[in-house]
Amino acid sequence: MTSSPSLRPSSARSSPAPAGPGFAWSGRALEACDRITRRLDRYATPLLDLTVRLTMAPIFFRSGLQKIGDWPATVFLFQEEYRVPLLPPDLAALLAAATELTMPVLLVLGLATRLAALPLLAMAMVIQFVLGAQNPAFDNPQHCFWMLLLAGLIVRGGGRLSLDHWLAGLGRRPGGGTP
Repeated sequence: MTSSPSLRPSSARSSPAPAGPGFAWSGRALEACDRITRRLDRYATPLLDLTVRLTMAPIFFRSGLQKIGDWPATVFLFQEEYRVPLLPPDLAALLAAATELTMPVLLVLGLATRLAALPLLAMAMVIQFVLGAQNPAFDNPQHCFWMLLLAGLIVRGGGRLSLDHWLAGLGRRPGGGTP
């Protein structure tokens, strides 16, 4: 019983070996690209993850500080300007300030990164799509950039330079990381 050439294992196929210097060069180029990619994954990707976290955190943290710096003005803005649907202005102001002051700290530490990025993404979406629809002053393409970066944190997590990664490593050790 003979099998067709396409069904035989690759080691059993009798295909001629690539000849000429072009094939050797392309093989070395692919290996070099593979090495570069592995190094980028190992060294650059964790730095990029950290950079995203450190870029997003102060944006929201400064906004939270501004809110608590003049609380009566903040409540007034939530009553008259922001008018977030479904929430009373006092509660919306309190939740916004609390979120903007706590979630960025978690982002900087890389602790519960996905969970911390989620409410910040929701806030950016409300700013852009709800408030931006009501008032063109809030319609800013920069908010879309924030949403993209925050979505990346939700999908990827905090990266290797985060407490999330360190704590996950403790959980993988024999004995669960207990001394």
